[in-house]
Amino acid sequence: MSTNRVALIAHDNKKKELIEWTKFNLESMLKCEIYATGTTGRMLEKEIGLKVNRLHSGPLGGDQQIGALIAEGKIDVLIFFWDPLEPLPHDQDIKALLRLAVVWNIPVACNRSTADYLFSSPLLFSDYARRTPDFTTYQNRKVE
Repeated sequence: MSTNRVALIAHDNKKKELIEWTKFNLESMLKCEIYATGTTGRMLEKEIGLKVNRLHSGPLGGDQQIGALIAEGKIDVLIFFWDPLEPLPHDQDIKALLRLAVVWNIPVACNRSTADYLFSSPLLFSDYARRTPDFTTYQNRKVE
């Protein structure tokens, strides 16, 4: 069984909720390698003492860094508490990140209920083999 690599992201109005959720799931979180965007990562380190691989803040490219890690096969689960009621200047980055998670078949939770389901699943710490899509045909297509 390998360590799950979990990306944690929360918009400003959702950071408190993500911190509370992480505290609730701390035992499981300690079994994972955690990645987080800037401020979220700093808060997780300061308030919980969680070891975090911190990236840039979302608007400064952190969402895209997480997306790149997903495309490289270095993230297994994405927990992204985004704020659907707040207009965000980097909305295209968020859409791109969620798109990559779907393309690479990464489990994604965008709210606490879904995150609870994910982290209570017996598959989380089993030898579950996520199916990685085969894009060979797509990559080898002829473009005219």
